[in-house]
Amino acid sequence: MSGHSKWANIKRKKAKVDAVKGNVFSRLTKEIMAAAKRGGGNPDHNFKLRLAIQKAKENNLPQSNIDRAIRRATGQEEGVNYEEIVYEGYGPSGVAVYLQILTDNRNRTAGEIRHIFSRHGGSLGETGCVAWMFEAKGRMILGPTSLSEEELLDIAIEAGADDMRLEDDEYQVLTAPDILDQVREAFEQRGILANEVELVRLPKTLTAVGPEDASQLVVLLELLEDHDDVEKVFFNGEFPEGFGED
Repeated sequence: MSGHSKWANIKRKKAKVDAVKGNVFSRLTKEIMAAAKRGGGNPDHNFKLRLAIQKAKENNLPQSNIDRAIRRATGQEEGVNYEEIVYEGYGPSGVAVYLQILTDNRNRTAGEIRHIFSRHGGSLGETGCVAWMFEAKGRMILGPTSLSEEELLDIAIEAGADDMRLEDDEYQVLTAPDILDQVREAFEQRGILANEVELVRLPKTLTAVGPEDASQLVVLLELLEDHDDVEKVFFNGEFPEGFGED
C-alpha cells in the first residue's frame, strides 16, 4: 500500500498547516455534536464521543466548547442540528471515493460536493456504489516506544487486534471497530500511547492511478478535505511510483 500511503503523508503535512485555521474548532465541535446526538452525551458509554473529545483536546479545543457542544446535541441548549451522511463517488482513473459528511443542510452540501467532483475529473455516485469496496476498521498509530516489533505484535494479538503494519516508520494497529478502545487500553497499560486513534474505512483493493491523473486526484481530494461539511475522505487509489516525492 506504499502508493496509497503517499496521500496519508500529504494529509499529515497539510494537517499541521490547517491546525492554524479557524475552521478546525468548528469541525471538532461538529464531530462532538454528531457523536453525542447518535450515542448520548456520556463518553463513558459512547466510544465515538470519547474519540471526538480526545481529538478535540489534542487540538486544544477548550473544555467549555466541548461541554457546550454536548449540551446542544442532547437538547439541553438550542443549537444547529447536524446529521451524519455518506456520499460516494468516483475520481480520476475510476478511483472510488467515500465521504463521511456532517451537515446542517443536506441539499446545499450535496450540490457543493457534486460541483467539486465534476470540476476535477470525477462524479458523485449513487448510495452504495463504492461502499462495498471499503471495510470498517479501527486504527491506532503508535507513539514512540522501546519495545521491539515482536513485542508490539504480541500485545496487539493478545488484545484482539486484526493486524499490525509498519508504514513510514510508524506502527499501525488495525482492529474491528468495536474493540478499538480495548486495544488502545492494552497498549496504554504497557506505557505505549497512540499518536492517532480513529475509526476508518480501508479499501479492500486498490485502483492504479494513471500518471496523467495523479495531480488532478490530489486536487480533488484536497478540495473535498477542505470542505467544511466533510469529516473524513477515504479512497482506493494507488499513486504512481515516485509521485509526490519531489
